[in-house]
Formats: sequence, C-alpha cells, structure tokens
Amino acid sequence: MLSAGHSTKRCDPVPVTGKIHSFESFGTLDGPGIRFVVFLQGCPLRCKFCHNPDTWDPAGGMEKSVEEVVAMISSCRSFLRNGGVTLSGGEPLLQAAFSRALLEACSAAGFHTALDTAGSLPLEVSRPVIEKADMLLLDIKSLDNELCKALTGAENKHTLSTLDFCERSGKKVWLRHVLVPEWTLDRTHLSRLAEFLASYTCIERVELLPYHKMGSLKWAALGLQDPLETLPLPPPAETAEIRALFKEKLPGKTVV
Repeated sequence: MLSAGHSTKRCDPVPVTGKIHSFESFGTLDGPGIRFVVFLQGCPLRCKFCHNPDTWDPAGGMEKSVEEVVAMISSCRSFLRNGGVTLSGGEPLLQAAFSRALLEACSAAGFHTALDTAGSLPLEVSRPVIEKADMLLLDIKSLDNELCKALTGAENKHTLSTLDFCERSGKKVWLRHVLVPEWTLDRTHLSRLAEFLASYTCIERVELLPYHKMGSLKWAALGLQDPLETLPLPPPAETAEIRALFKEKLPGKTVV
C-alpha cells in the first residue's frame, strides 16, 4: 500500500532524439546489399571536396526519435533482407548518444548495421558507438597529417586511432579514400597508404572514390565558395592505375 505523498504516476523514459539531415531507403553504395541510409546532421570537418556541406551545421536538420526512425526503417524491411541500415552524415559520431541508441535499436529489430564515419571524434566518445555497429565504413582523408589538416581542417589522429581500435576488437572495416587531383591523387602518397593498410586484418575492402562535382550546387546554394571549383576531375586511366596498385599491394582484400 502506498503511503501518503507517494505518486502512482508512471514515469515513461524520455525518447532519445537526434538531428537527421535526410534518409535514403534504397541505398546501394553504403555497405553490403541494399541499405536504409540515415544521414545525420552535423560535422566537425570542413573537407574541401565535401558533396554534402548542407550537413555541416549541427543545428540544422529535423529532429527525430529513435523509435520514429526505426519505424521508418521497419516499413522497408522486405527490401533490406540482404542488406541493412547504415548511419552516415555529416558525421554520426557527433551525435554519439543518438547514434549508439539507434544502432542498438536497429540490431534489436534484426537489421545488420554499418557506421559510415571519418573517425572524427576521440575514442572515448566514439568507442561506445563503434561497438554497437556490425561494421565500419571508415574514410581516411589523408595518411599525411599536414595534408589532412589542409584538406579537412583537422588532423588524422582520431581516424587512425579508430582504425587501430577496429583492428584490436576485430570490427570489420570497409576503408574509403577519395582521389582528389592535386591533393590525394598522388602515386607516392597512395603507394604509402596501400603499404600502411596492408597489415590491417580488419580491412576487408578498400574503396577508391574519384572526386566528383555533384556537390557544387550545394556550395552555391549555401552562399559558399567551392574551394575546388576549378579542379579537374580525375582521369579514368589514372584512377584505374591506382586501383591496380592497391590490388597488387593488398592481396586478399577487395579493391574497387
């Protein structure tokens, strides 16, 4: 029997919410199979080649609860049987609590999960999120720290720490690297990167992504000057040569 002064009112948990930029319900480029991709709002990097600068501002986007997002994903379950859910951005680690809760809920609902990240945050922030994902799509902007700072505004130490953590914990990684003419599309740089990656058993796949200009209109719409506006696209022949180089130096790993 409750004594006077005790309330019988139930205290329901406060829903975990996050800022979402957009959704893609039939993604084929962000992990194995067909993926439901959740693009989170906010990013600490300012990559000169970014094709989604509209995701940078953490105050933007639409607020959604974990339950709302999982309900949207579940409505597409029949398409995702051989795929799953990918959290992308922006930088999903910037919303660590929400990303962790969403990954946990997606796993509980039976979905394979992937985290698409540049490993931009310290491990003490990112580890609890990474541990909840089935795999990572990890973007190394540049192995050269000074080049990384010039290209993105940040050092590469958190990215490399993230990769080391995945190696220690056995977390599967698909490694991504953007080939930017006059920046990262350099044979010496790329040869060094391939040699660096060779010892990592957690890396199953390396995706060499040619720089493109599909984000140029977004820079203009935001009133921003695209810093690579006059940069040429990577020559297909040179891109093919780099892929051949990685395949030679990374036997046993898929290179695309």
